[in-house]
Amino acid sequence: MSKSKFEISLESGIHQHIHAMVGKWEGVTKTWFEPGVLADESPMSGSIQPILGGRFLLYQYEGTLTGKPFEGSATIGYDIGNERFQVAWVDSFHMGTAIMLSEGSSVEHGFSVLGAYGGPGIPVPWGWRTVVQLNEPDQLTITAYNISPEGQEDMATETVYRRVS
Repeated sequence: MSKSKFEISLESGIHQHIHAMVGKWEGVTKTWFEPGVLADESPMSGSIQPILGGRFLLYQYEGTLTGKPFEGSATIGYDIGNERFQVAWVDSFHMGTAIMLSEGSSVEHGFSVLGAYGGPGIPVPWGWRTVVQLNEPDQLTITAYNISPEGQEDMATETVYRRVS
């Protein structure tokens, strides 16, 4: 019996590559609320595990932001049919009670996805680009950029993790 596209991807394709991110991670997150002005630098811990037979990864993280507890979760997937990464993000600070859906493509050592956020008091949605890169087997970097409605892109957060298991 022939293998499905997913089974092939899990053995030798994009799913095999993103599964290299599975593990427990410890690191530091830097946060900028305005361009060039570091607002916070705090420890962060995270875990990435495969779910639904390896079709998706579940990324869960927690730490502090400006001295207050902070946690979040992202479901990460790769849509083989459309050749696109997809991420659903929730957290206890940036997103409130909303879910940010992001989509994008591969970049060197990882992927880049683009989502948007808005709400009351934000008449035009802002963009949010997230780049996830496994630069070394035991170093994972997650960098996010705020994109103004005019297109100005500035670093918002950067988490540099080291694998602990």
